[in-house]
Amino acid sequence: MRIKLFGNKAEPACMYCKFGKRNGEADKVFCQKKGIVSAIFSCRKYEYDPLKRVPNKAELQSDLTKEDFDI
Repeated sequence: MRIKLFGNKAEPACMYCKFGKRNGEADKVFCQKKGIVSAIFSCRKYEYDPLKRVPNKAELQSDLTKEDFDI
């Protein structure tokens, strides 16, 4: 069984496109097809690259005590 980290639907955005490369600015992407564009822009050449997605950090439980780890 495969676990999908981002759900079934990924909104098209240049920051996840195989032609886009992140710029030094967080909200800009260098696109091989269109040049410098917004990170949330998408065009007809959009091709999803799952390796560019970064999963959200999991929240750690802070209510654990030392006794919880004793055997």
